[in-house]
Amino acid sequence: MSRPTGGGANDVTRFLSSGTAPGSPNSNNSMFSAASQADWAAKRLVWVPSEKQGFESASIREERGDEVEVELTDSQRRVTLSREEVQRMNPPRFSKVEDMADLTCLNEASVLHNLRERYYSGLIYTYSGLFCVVVNPYKNLPIYTESIVEMYRGKKRHEMPPHIYAISEAAYRSMLQDREDQSILCTGESGAGKTENTKKVIQYLAHVASSHKGDVSSVSQGELERQLLQANPILEAFGNAKTVKNDNSSRFGKFIRINFDVAGYIVGANIETYLLEKSRATRQAKDERTFHIFYQLLCGASEETRADLLLGTADQYRFLSGGSIPVPGQSDSENFTQTMDSMAIMGFNPEESMSMLKVISAVLQFGNISFMKEKNHDQASMPDNTAAQKLCHLLGINVLEFTRAILTPRIKVGREYVQKAQTKEQADFAVEALAKATYERLFRWLVHRINRALDRRQRQGASFIGILDIAGFEIFQLNSFEQLCINYTNEKLQQLFNHTMFILEQEEYQREGIEWNFIDFGLDLQPCIDLIERPANAPGVLALLDEECWFPRATDRSFVEKLSAEQGSHPKFFKSKQPRGEADFSIIHYAGKVDYKANDWLVKNMDPLNDNVASLLHQSSDHFVSELWKEVDRIVGLDQVSSGESSAPVTFGAAGLKTKKGMFRTVGQLYKESLTKLMATLRNTNPNFLRCIIPNHEKRPGKLSPHLVLDQLRCNGVLEGIRICRQGFPNRIPFQEFRQRYEILTPNAIPRTFMDGKQASELMISALELDKNLFRVGQSKVFFRAGVLAHLEEERDLKITDTIIRFQSAARGFLSRKAFLKKQQQLSALRVMQRNCAAYLKLRNWQWWRLFTKVKPLLQVTRQDEEIQTREAALQKAKEQLTRAEQDYTELDRKHVQLIEEKAVLADQLQAEAELFAEAEEMRARLASRKQELEEVLGELETRLEEEEERGVQLANEKKKMQQNIQDLEEQLEEEESARQRLLLEKVTLETKVKSLETDLVTAVEQRDRLGKEKKQLEERLNEVTDQLTEEEEKTKSLNKLKNKQEAVIADLEERLKREEQGRLEQEKFKRRMESEAMEAQEQLSDLGMLSSELRGSLAQKEKEITSLQGRLEEEGARRAEAQRSLREALSQVSELKEEVENERGMRERAEKQRRDLSEELEALRTELEDTLDSTAAQQELRSRREAELSELQRCVEEETRRHEIQLSEVRVKHSAALDSLQEQLDNSKRVRETQKNSNEERQNLTSELKSLQASRSESERGRKRADNQLQELSARLAQADREREDREERIHKLQCEIESLSGNLSSSDSKSLRLAKEMSSLESQLHDARELLQDESRQKMALASRVRALEEEKNGLMERLEEEEERGKELSRQIQTHSQQLTELRKQSEEVNSAVEAGDEIRRKLQRELDSAIQRERQKEEEKERVERQRERLREEIEDMTIALQRERQNCTALEKRQKKFDQCLAEEKAVSARLAEERDRAEADSREKETRCLALSRALQEAQDQKEELERANKQLRLEMEQLVNQQDDVGKNVHELERTRRTLETEAQNLRIQTQELEEELSEAENSRLRLEVTLQALKAQFEREISSNEEKGEEKRRALSKQARELEIQLEEERSQRSQSVSSKKQLEAELQEAEAQVETANRGKEEAMKQLRRLQGQMKEVLRELDEAKVTRDDVISQSKDSEKKIQTLEAEVLHLTEELAVSERQKRQAQQERDEIADEMVSSSSGKNVLSEEKRRLDARVNQLEEELEEEQTNSELLTERLRKTALQVETLTVQLQGERTLAQKAEAAREQLEKQNKELKARLGEMEGAVRGKHRMSVAALEAKIETMEEQLEQERQERAIANKLMRKTEKKLKEVMMQAEDERRHADQYREQLDKSMVRLKQLKRQLEEVEEENSRSSAQKRKLQRELEELTDSSQTMNREISSLRNQLRRAALPLSMRGRRALVDDLSLENSDSEEPPASPTPSSGVPGTPTPSSEHSLDPPPPYSVNNAE
Repeated sequence: MSRPTGGGANDVTRFLSSGTAPGSPNSNNSMFSAASQADWAAKRLVWVPSEKQGFESASIREERGDEVEVELTDSQRRVTLSREEVQRMNPPRFSKVEDMADLTCLNEASVLHNLRERYYSGLIYTYSGLFCVVVNPYKNLPIYTESIVEMYRGKKRHEMPPHIYAISEAAYRSMLQDREDQSILCTGESGAGKTENTKKVIQYLAHVASSHKGDVSSVSQGELERQLLQANPILEAFGNAKTVKNDNSSRFGKFIRINFDVAGYIVGANIETYLLEKSRATRQAKDERTFHIFYQLLCGASEETRADLLLGTADQYRFLSGGSIPVPGQSDSENFTQTMDSMAIMGFNPEESMSMLKVISAVLQFGNISFMKEKNHDQASMPDNTAAQKLCHLLGINVLEFTRAILTPRIKVGREYVQKAQTKEQADFAVEALAKATYERLFRWLVHRINRALDRRQRQGASFIGILDIAGFEIFQLNSFEQLCINYTNEKLQQLFNHTMFILEQEEYQREGIEWNFIDFGLDLQPCIDLIERPANAPGVLALLDEECWFPRATDRSFVEKLSAEQGSHPKFFKSKQPRGEADFSIIHYAGKVDYKANDWLVKNMDPLNDNVASLLHQSSDHFVSELWKEVDRIVGLDQVSSGESSAPVTFGAAGLKTKKGMFRTVGQLYKESLTKLMATLRNTNPNFLRCIIPNHEKRPGKLSPHLVLDQLRCNGVLEGIRICRQGFPNRIPFQEFRQRYEILTPNAIPRTFMDGKQASELMISALELDKNLFRVGQSKVFFRAGVLAHLEEERDLKITDTIIRFQSAARGFLSRKAFLKKQQQLSALRVMQRNCAAYLKLRNWQWWRLFTKVKPLLQVTRQDEEIQTREAALQKAKEQLTRAEQDYTELDRKHVQLIEEKAVLADQLQAEAELFAEAEEMRARLASRKQELEEVLGELETRLEEEEERGVQLANEKKKMQQNIQDLEEQLEEEESARQRLLLEKVTLETKVKSLETDLVTAVEQRDRLGKEKKQLEERLNEVTDQLTEEEEKTKSLNKLKNKQEAVIADLEERLKREEQGRLEQEKFKRRMESEAMEAQEQLSDLGMLSSELRGSLAQKEKEITSLQGRLEEEGARRAEAQRSLREALSQVSELKEEVENERGMRERAEKQRRDLSEELEALRTELEDTLDSTAAQQELRSRREAELSELQRCVEEETRRHEIQLSEVRVKHSAALDSLQEQLDNSKRVRETQKNSNEERQNLTSELKSLQASRSESERGRKRADNQLQELSARLAQADREREDREERIHKLQCEIESLSGNLSSSDSKSLRLAKEMSSLESQLHDARELLQDESRQKMALASRVRALEEEKNGLMERLEEEEERGKELSRQIQTHSQQLTELRKQSEEVNSAVEAGDEIRRKLQRELDSAIQRERQKEEEKERVERQRERLREEIEDMTIALQRERQNCTALEKRQKKFDQCLAEEKAVSARLAEERDRAEADSREKETRCLALSRALQEAQDQKEELERANKQLRLEMEQLVNQQDDVGKNVHELERTRRTLETEAQNLRIQTQELEEELSEAENSRLRLEVTLQALKAQFEREISSNEEKGEEKRRALSKQARELEIQLEEERSQRSQSVSSKKQLEAELQEAEAQVETANRGKEEAMKQLRRLQGQMKEVLRELDEAKVTRDDVISQSKDSEKKIQTLEAEVLHLTEELAVSERQKRQAQQERDEIADEMVSSSSGKNVLSEEKRRLDARVNQLEEELEEEQTNSELLTERLRKTALQVETLTVQLQGERTLAQKAEAAREQLEKQNKELKARLGEMEGAVRGKHRMSVAALEAKIETMEEQLEQERQERAIANKLMRKTEKKLKEVMMQAEDERRHADQYREQLDKSMVRLKQLKRQLEEVEEENSRSSAQKRKLQRELEELTDSSQTMNREISSLRNQLRRAALPLSMRGRRALVDDLSLENSDSEEPPASPTPSSGVPGTPTPSSEHSLDPPPPYSVNNAE
């Protein structure tokens, strides 16, 4: 794969979107052309198989039943193939499609072609449904930089081109949004780029989800991300190696799990590895290397390190078989330093790093240990132990013990251990096995250490993203055990893909409401998976392999035979029939048939080691080495069976392998367990699939081997996914697009009225008569099966070509008929002119005619006044008719506007109903899909549970069978022992021992059975306890939930109880007071009644105030809406006024021009009148009248100019926009003028060539005349004339051929026009996409309306231009006619020459011999001339292609300029939006200021209250003084001092109450101040948010503008280059065309003119389409405006809520203020009444005492309530403590049960060991069989335990799912409630939306009215201009009459022309006549010979004109 080299945003546009990579074969073909579309439709292109290219394109020529005859496109060779071999080709519109699932023809050839086209264009990533296929480019591409990471960040998958970053972003976003774990599965062959893509994923996630952005508490910022990125170099150094295919091939699989927290930051990671290729540490193929770390250590270690590690060179190590093989572009020493730096970053300390390097050096030293075979026997010896000493030094073990363990290991035979000598082969095998095991354990320790460094316990991970980098499906010639494991993994992954893919497909079908039967395509792969992994009932490959490993005498051959016997009838298993040495068996995988060779499978599965050396390594003095070898008891030893020595010799590696009592696990078991864990993890995630592909084995960029890619597509499952796609409906198209593209096929199917898209699509499909099985109609799309869209494309192309042909034929017929009529009119005009000329020649010398011509003008002068009056009357009639027509038009316009309004209202209602229906339908679909998902999960769990139960029953049956076999064997053993007793009577002692042993054995067996039963009981009890524990936990959780709910209910009840108690206490207090003081109670009741009435009154007043405030608030909202509406109306009026001002300015300019012309004409008339009209009074009167009319005209013109100047002074600001538009029109006219200049220059060149040819022809004629004088010259000239005749005949023939070729070129140009139209449609689609990107910024409707008007004006200008082009075409047709006449003249001349030649034939025969040589020379010259002509034609064709390309570039430039203008308009709209936001901010600030004024008013009121309080205190003091004076004065009266004291106390208490109330008022004021501050803070926050949004919008707009300006500059540069190339080509064209002949030039110019006219026509049609499309965009923007209004309504609602909250607070404060004022008034009244009497004071004192008592009682109640709450809290705490104690007790019980179970297991194992020893001592022969059976029983028990565990896990999962189901149901209920709430909110918003729509309709009505007024003004102005033009014409006619009064009558035709243009006829006295030369008009005299004075016949000039 490639690595990042730098780049930017332009790299994405170059490499990801356009796909043009330099040097690629198809870099020029950026888009499909219309020619390819036409070829595809016409030739019926298909794909046929090819040996070189995989598939080759061909066209169908003939179909014969099941056979098809095709013609290959490249070689034009015809081939006959069967119909199955031919595959359909996609239409060219699907070329380089980004998602291959969108292809209408899904087949291998189309997939290969699409990948090849994209690869050659530099596009290495392609989607295929859920897959992302990546092809290795074998070069660096700049598409992995940080800028590109930022481009993909936050974008959806369909918004950007295919990329690994898009996959990563989708996984990351779905993890954050859905809270679901994600996985990315990278598979592919070695060298396909899996590791590089994995690194890119990690790089992207580390950049996007960096935890140091939000986590400040971490030790160092970004440390975790750095460690995550640096873990990859370490794993590559230890796990990657150079292979033939790949320089950095991963020789292991890994699953990287990156954990994220809730906020989306990385909190940790974990790495799991699979299938390390450890054999590479000892052996490598040719040109391959072992793991990188060996070479890095040898090249990069320092001298000190090399001495410590005892290192040498690479050539000194046997395990490095190829020596030091360098890797291109890599330095091992630099990589070593990088690896060590990465280890330091990961936190490896120096001791760990040094220990790892020691182990690596020791692995190399293992290979240098050499053994020799001794002479006399096969025993191995170690002659040189230097390498062993180095090895033992590095590993920390003893050399002697190591050599003894290798050469003579201790092997257990029976009870004793013996030493057995090893052969050389066995010793070599042991050393290599130890080296591989050491390196594997080092790699596992390294991965564990990296996981420990990446694990973070501080933050809890919420979810994770897993990246799986594992080898893809492999099919070699012969495959081994490793390939079986890899293919098994890929089968499981493909099953996961099939399941995931079609679940998503079927979810979309359900969402669209399509009937579909659920198909689980994952079950297609289940038979093959069962063949590999099934444990029993015809066990699978792995189970049989494990079973064979238990038998000592089993071999690979016995394993194959057993596999064939067990699985011979399996449909996926195939027994190989090849000779011995080839494949042993075959398995049919989804990717194809794979042959397996079972050599050394048992050894690879058991992975045996020398246990003596392993125990030595475990006891090593080096702690690191002993830690690596701590699991010694789990290895398989090299013990040999004692009986094997006496029997036949057994090959090493199969037989002779003994197990360690069932304590080890085979490689197959371990791999299967890790794979099941991996698949369980992946099933719980949302998978994303990445398939990596090798393009070629030569590692060459830009080369793609088709067959290699097809094999990988099969192996990677891409074609399998396409097979699944074919089962469904892969092609889907929205209703609108389907209708827009294919409505041409059903022209009359859809009615003209409005219709829903779904109904229209259904009508179209029914009209197309498609089979119901080929399509489905959903809610928003139409679904088709594969190939249907291609058929529809063919039909559409045929329809379009037919329509264009008919249009062209109609246009040609119209043009030819028009030309014919013109010729007829010219012919008739010529005849009339001839007649008039002949009549004039007869009459010009006749005297009466001269007199008549002089008298006739004088007769016309007297009738001019009458003519003027009649014309004025006619003008008045025309004006009246015009006014009536205007009134009718206004009335019709008003009715039209009303109908449009009604239509808009109905459309809005319909749209609202449709939106409501769509939302409800989406909600229903979501709930249904959620329900279906849950039902599917429940069904899967139930099926799993049933499968597990079936497995448990099967295992129980097998166990019973095995127990029965054991019993049978025991009975046989007893019979043999009894026979032995009868035969061996002398061995009584031995028999007694045997009997005792048998009894012990029976007791042991019984104990074992009993213990097994107890074990089962304990296990069942343990399972029950665990189940109870889980149930208790669930119960506790549910009880906690219920407890929370009950506590909430209790709290509510307590509050109610408090209220009840308070009421009850108040009633009791009231009752006591009633009983104690009856009289006082009555008085208080009366007072309370008064108070209650006052309070009710005040309450009523408050309610009135609240209602009034609400009314004010609603009025404020209405005013605000009206203000907004008026603002929008004002904006629309401003824009319309701007447009009107621009129109008025243009009209004013025209009026000024007319005024200037009139003034000039007036001056001319004055001068002429002064010169000519001096004599007659009639002329003077006429002059005076004309002057009066001119003065009136001048006055009208001056008034018009004054009015226009006033209007112009108002709108001069907007002059620049009109100048810009005029500048654009000027540029366009300049371009047209340049093309005209070029055509004129070409015409001049051709005329010059014609003149030169004519000159040469005249010279030849003069030479011929000279040659007539001399006979010899005459004969020579005659011969030359003969040759010229032949040449001319040939030329005429050539001209005819060229005319035919030109007609063919014309037809080809028509086809080119079709092609260009299709290209234009594609460019229009691109333009439409660009506009859709810019639609997000376009918001305002008025700007769009102005733009539509401007486009209408442009359309009018273009229509005028089209008329001009038609006139030019007419001129060209006239030139063609003249040229054809010249051609006829040339033919006549050639005929004359032929006649002369016939006269001189006799002389020519005599001189023929002399002229043969000259004829040959002439022929040579003619051949040279023909060659030159062919070159000229080729150059002409190239020039035409260049001109077409230049025109296309110009069109692109104009389109880009339009885009730039539109973007500027959108920017202006964004600025308007920002201004509107600023206005809203100002409004909010104004509201805050109003709130501040209210707060100030409150503070002033509080100050006044305080002043009043001080005044009351002063009054109180005065009253006290007066009371003291009264006491002093009235001592004699006998007043009671005690009563005075009591009154004083009451007054003091009242004063205290007043102080308390003032304090409360101050607190309320402070609260109001706090609320004001909060409001200010919120306003500031809103202000900052608005500013941020405005700045972000401006930055985005600026960036887009920069990008567009950059694109425009690049296109301008390209345009300049094209112009320079065109100028060069024009110069060369001029040089070449100087040699062309006359007729060729004429025809070419005519054709060019016609082609230019056709191009102009097509360009105008494209512009019309653009105008229509922009109208559609205006509708879309209107919808956007509506959505914006919805958002603004939401903001308004939030602001209104805040305003309501503030008004409520204000009302509360005002209420409290009024209460304080009322209390103040009451106190004042009481103070006044206190002076009158003391009774009132005493009553007030009692009331205040009662209030104090009431407050004290309430305080006591609150205290009692708080005590009750504390007691409840204490009770709940006790309950929680008891529950925790019970939980701990349950846990202790569970731990005790676990300990008892472990103890029983230990006892069981000890008893088993004793039983094994007893059996070995007693039964020597049957010991091996019994041991094997016991081992089998143990495996079965282990499997049973596993099944139980799995069943328990399944039960737990089921409970969890039930729990989740309950939670989901609760969530569904919550969602239903939320949906009801949302529906209510939606109804409210719909009401508001209707109001806004009404406002919008009012605005549109006003717009329509203003536009009607504008159109009326324009019509009036046009009428004025027409009237002024008619007046100008009349003035000019009068001026001509006055100027040329004495001229001859031939110039008076103008007056007749003026008379014809007027509305009246000429005078009846002078009717026009058309005399002929033979006869005159009746009643007119003719001249005679006697010169009679009769009047002559009139002259017919009028008719001539």
